[in-house]
Amino acid sequence: QVQLVESGGGLVQPGGSLRLSCEASGSIFSIYAMAWNRQAPGKQRELVAEITSGGNTNYADSVKGRFTISRDNAKNTMYLQMNSMKPEDTAVYYCNGNVGLVDGRIRGYWGQGTQVTVSS
Repeated sequence: QVQLVESGGGLVQPGGSLRLSCEASGSIFSIYAMAWNRQAPGKQRELVAEITSGGNTNYADSVKGRFTISRDNAKNTMYLQMNSMKPEDTAVYYCNGNVGLVDGRIRGYWGQGTQVTVSS
């Protein structure tokens, strides 16, 4: 099948930076839109940023100008560069993507999440 695996989370001080990665593996023919979402304790999961297969991007207002989403289609990998981080960015970050399988189906997949904590 298909797996999405996030990496790069951790503890960072306010104003600092982190880079998250999301690598897809398995019976992949192609990957369409991908996105980063996050869920803070006691809050609903929210969209952080999304990117199409062609590279068009969209960001939540709360991260515009600070976060950058990108992808390397050759490596089936998506990234989230997070700069000028704030304590309110603390959350579990999840990647998800719509994947075209080798058998012709298109299915949505989620990663297991990676913890990001912004604290001094």
